[in-house]
This record gives sequence, structure tokens and C-alpha cells, in this order.
Amino acid sequence: MFTNIQEIDSPELASWMENENHQLRIIDVREMPEIAQGTMPKAEPLPLATLPARLSDFESDEKLVIICRSGARSAQACLFLQQQGFNNVYNLRGGMIAWAHNDLPIVRS
Repeated sequence: MFTNIQEIDSPELASWMENENHQLRIIDVREMPEIAQGTMPKAEPLPLATLPARLSDFESDEKLVIICRSGARSAQACLFLQQQGFNNVYNLRGGMIAWAHNDLPIVRS
């Protein structure tokens, strides 16, 4: 989708989540009502509009996987994070739509 963004697909992310060697944080940048309908296990809610104010919540070298509904908002978040000096950032290709299409676990609040 965007040429400068590292992307990961749903099956690979599921594998990373099962592997203790992959220490990562999953950040869901959708709005809270969307997240309440279902997100992936261990995803942290952080609506896109609040991201600039929450930069201090992240370490510059930690592995971040950013998710949204389709991969577009998360791509915007990845670009923003890269501009702020974060280099270990991944966009979930296809977002939660692709995650659900691959029959991967979804949690609802």
C-alpha cells in the first residue's frame, strides 16, 4: 500500500504473537466503538487522533505492530511514527478485516 512502510500479514503476525522471541506491542488505532466490536488478543487501544499526545508511551526501539480496520489508518500511524524516529514499526496488511478472514482469534469487550 505505502512503499516506505514495513508490512506484516495476519498469519505472520499470529506466528509472532505465539513466539516469545518476538517481543512486540500491538496498537489498535481505531475508534473505541470499533475496538469494542472486536480486536485481536493483546492489542492496546489507542485511537489515531490521540497518537501524537501519547508518543512518550513508546520506546524508540520497541517493535510496534499497528492495526486498524483495513490497514489505511494504521499505515498513516506508521508513517507518523517513522517521522518521529520510530523505525521498528509494522502495519498489519489488510487490518482486522484480513485478520478475521484468516479465522484468527478476536476478543470483544
